[in-house]
Amino acid sequence: MLPAARPRSTARRLLAAAAAVPLLIGALGACGYGSKAPKSTEAVAAKGPKTDGLGSVRIGYFGNVTHATPMVDRQKGFLQKELGGTQVKPYIFNAGPAEIEALNAGTIDIGWIGPSPAINGYVQSHGNNLKIIGGSASGGVSLVVNPKKIKSLKDLKGKRIATPQLGNTQDVALLNYLREKGYQVDPDTGKGEVGVFRQDNKEIPNTFRQGGIDGAWVPEPTASKLVAEGGRTLLDEKQLWKDGKFVITNIVVRKQFLKEHPKAVEAVLRGSVKTNDWIKGHPGEAAQAVNASLADPKVSGTRLPDQVLNSAFRNVQVTDDPLASTLKEEAQHAVKAGLLRKPDLNGIYDLRLLNKVLKAEGRPPVDAAGLGAQ
Repeated sequence: MLPAARPRSTARRLLAAAAAVPLLIGALGACGYGSKAPKSTEAVAAKGPKTDGLGSVRIGYFGNVTHATPMVDRQKGFLQKELGGTQVKPYIFNAGPAEIEALNAGTIDIGWIGPSPAINGYVQSHGNNLKIIGGSASGGVSLVVNPKKIKSLKDLKGKRIATPQLGNTQDVALLNYLREKGYQVDPDTGKGEVGVFRQDNKEIPNTFRQGGIDGAWVPEPTASKLVAEGGRTLLDEKQLWKDGKFVITNIVVRKQFLKEHPKAVEAVLRGSVKTNDWIKGHPGEAAQAVNASLADPKVSGTRLPDQVLNSAFRNVQVTDDPLASTLKEEAQHAVKAGLLRKPDLNGIYDLRLLNKVLKAEGRPPVDAAGLGAQ
């Protein structure tokens, strides 16, 4: 298997090491962050027989809207119910590379994470450390602009557009979009006919308010925060994808844990499917459940304003389908943008347990787009 990122530039080195930060990874805008070091937090008590004889399953995710499934479950306890006496131990992260590092080190067993770190974690370990076992969320990324400076997509030339980090998922999407529109931009420096400015999600709203940037290609809730600051959504990224769907959050597992504890992995997937069902049936309550989780000092300690929360939640769609074809396409975008050597993603998915769960629910199987376990 070939490594995905054999660096020949600063951009490729950063992509491989840190810029794999996905989508809303740790970005809570004005609502703040959790601690930089992951901490285990417990919300619902374990009860009943242990699954696979395990005392606990350690689960990583981010305290944000695009990780709605585990954030809602933190309040509702579907995962814990499925695991019985095996305790769910959540670990809160702020960045994709940190979660992948924890997965590789065996600090966590299962994680909710975006496509870029999943790709990089897989290829850098030559497929030895992780598998994508399910989907979680689609959408929730927009280009928000200052309407006084940018009135249409034709007005981007000469403007300064922010993304959360060099080589992260939104950075790749913006660079690919600009390339397709014929704009010349250096992927390393962000300099060109359109300036690409890399800044943490939590800082982007202030820079936007102060006029330091003209717009930003960002995930939720940062996008909704910019709209609340007077910005206008010029482009919802879902408009660029077939059926308006693209992966923003996946479920990954340590390969060894999957091999040794398939019953526990299956229980987590059952809990995820049930949580997503509940979210779809109770969107208003689900949004408030996310905010209740955010209010927990172990997550961020601060709630989102209802205006931002509701807007952000509407823009994110929970899904059990990992939307594998879109992950493959996102990897191709990184290659075309000049940030990544062509990756070998064969075998990155193992959807057998998810499809078993879906079959038991009377639902059709999901597809691995040719990248499934052999």
